[in-house]
Amino acid sequence: MRIRLRTGVDCALVGAGSIAEQYADGLRESPLRVVATCDLDEDRAETLAARVDDATAYTDLEELLAAESVPLVVNLTSHGAHAAVTRTCLRADRHVFSEKPLALDAETAADLVQLAADRGLALGCAPENHLADAQRHARTLATDGRLGTVRFASATANVGRVREWHDRPASFLAVGPLFDGAVYPLSVLVAWFGRVDRVRTADAIDVWPGERPADASAPPHVEATLEFADGPVVALRTSFYVDHRSREFYGLELHGDDGTLYLRDTGALAADRDAVTVRGGDRDPTVAPHPRPRRERPHAAGPARLAETVERSRPSRASARRAAHVVAVCEAVLAAADECGPVPVENGLDDALGGPASEGAVPVRPPTATELDDCQAAMRLPPVGFGCSRYRGDGYVEPALGAALDAGYRLFDTAELYGNEWRLGDLLAAPGAPDRESLFLLGKPWRTNHGPGHLKRACEGSLAELGVDAFDCYALHWPDAWAHRGELSELSQLPLAEQERRTFPTDDAGDPVRADHSLVETWERMESLVEEGLTRTLGVCNVTLPQLSRLVDAARIPPALVQIERHPYRPQTDLVEWCHARGIRVVAHSPLSAPGLLSAPVVESVAADAGVTPSEAVLAWDVGRGVVPIPSTTEREHAVSNLAAARCRLDDKAMARLDGLADPEFER
Repeated sequence: MRIRLRTGVDCALVGAGSIAEQYADGLRESPLRVVATCDLDEDRAETLAARVDDATAYTDLEELLAAESVPLVVNLTSHGAHAAVTRTCLRADRHVFSEKPLALDAETAADLVQLAADRGLALGCAPENHLADAQRHARTLATDGRLGTVRFASATANVGRVREWHDRPASFLAVGPLFDGAVYPLSVLVAWFGRVDRVRTADAIDVWPGERPADASAPPHVEATLEFADGPVVALRTSFYVDHRSREFYGLELHGDDGTLYLRDTGALAADRDAVTVRGGDRDPTVAPHPRPRRERPHAAGPARLAETVERSRPSRASARRAAHVVAVCEAVLAAADECGPVPVENGLDDALGGPASEGAVPVRPPTATELDDCQAAMRLPPVGFGCSRYRGDGYVEPALGAALDAGYRLFDTAELYGNEWRLGDLLAAPGAPDRESLFLLGKPWRTNHGPGHLKRACEGSLAELGVDAFDCYALHWPDAWAHRGELSELSQLPLAEQERRTFPTDDAGDPVRADHSLVETWERMESLVEEGLTRTLGVCNVTLPQLSRLVDAARIPPALVQIERHPYRPQTDLVEWCHARGIRVVAHSPLSAPGLLSAPVVESVAADAGVTPSEAVLAWDVGRGVVPIPSTTEREHAVSNLAAARCRLDDKAMARLDGLADPEFER
């Protein structure tokens, strides 16, 4: 849990059912101190009190509020009791975090938010699932332009046959799947798209696997079509009849003009590898793995987050406003089912919700990969990039490079020498591509273009092929210069012999024909590219540490990025540490291609212990040292698994074992 309170905050847990156990387990690891519990069942209250290190147990809420000065109450009572308990606590001037739903009707929910505001109190409500990793990752991918305008979405909440999985199902049967399960996809959708304007149509079906339970007072299966004021039309289905073990549980699929996105579980507390699937343009769907290790957001994160707003003297009611709007949507769905017609969603809180950029929305640009070193703040890079160097045939674009875009790669390493920048440019210009602002494009001039005039033309030519105005980083492919033998635009379109003649000029003895351009002189020409707005930053590739040190000393604009061959056989540790100490990011090319590396017994053993493939283990080793690997592949499956390697964090022992493969004599 990321919440960091300046001091501990006392709280009370009211309600001691099964959900309270999940909160209690998380609270024990948080700065919140549970000093009291309350439940009508004395044994349950005492059992929960013991679970949180001997808090005081109560069976009467008024008695608890009179005896304890706790500033925060966590309301974990049954669905139908939420509103009454929250109101009692607010009137006693206690901040409240409530389990969902906030209330069972829109007027009561709105009144609770207003009561909290009138008294200057914080009021929060679960679920805050839009802040969990899978949902945040999906939001990032959904807002980077790849889907185009999202006009339709389908959402499912198959709560399942509650009597099979809960020992006290009466509360669930009383409110139905709409107020219990549908709040998960609805909370995500409202956080992403703002308010629901109206329920276009709805239907409630009285269907049970056997006799109708005597304590069931709400329809067990509901379907509705919702229209957002500034977003898509959503087809919602929620059910107690459809088994929770069915193919669809809490799934959400967004359909845009240019692509689709599928989030497997809107209620997930963590992002599993296959949690999100994306399809851009006319490509097949591709898994988009979350680029961080699995990190579960505990239930206790909600009240802890609310307590932080109290400590900062800015008591929040944002999640309660969102929850109140969700209640209003649920109420309108039931009304539309009864009235057989469209029903507006009105609760007086719509303006407070805002639109897609409202509180809790995830920024479009991807976050930095790790927070291992101060050098990470120097340049925003994802944990793993995509190397384009292997693509030279007619069929390269599909499926690997398109799959890489859909899978969520954000760093693309290109170069004049690869001869295919125009191919990537075509993909970036086609429907289903992410916005330019969400990508990091690294370009490189070939060593035959270091001279005056040639360097700038090379940069401009690459930009034209890519269809962009500027590189995020433009890096010298090699520090030394060769003789110029012609332009290299769309190199892969030329006959192979002509490609070789232009890129590898040789004398009669077959040795490279060198050009008289020193690294410092070439770097001065590189610096002018920044000043002309053709690139944001500069980099250099395949340098030695002495070369790099001299360059940094001489440069007006020092390199922000260094790209080197790096893998366990050739870790180049001194150079990496030197760069990190100066805030220079390091990118590793050829991270997997060292002969014999992936079949080495140590690599296979480390991979097996970590439950990943050898390729993923080697890439995780780079990521664990703060280095960004840029593996290249022609297989879409490998593109996904290489990106997923960022989810793996090797322990110190595993890292040391891979470090031990360093071979000073290594040569290709």
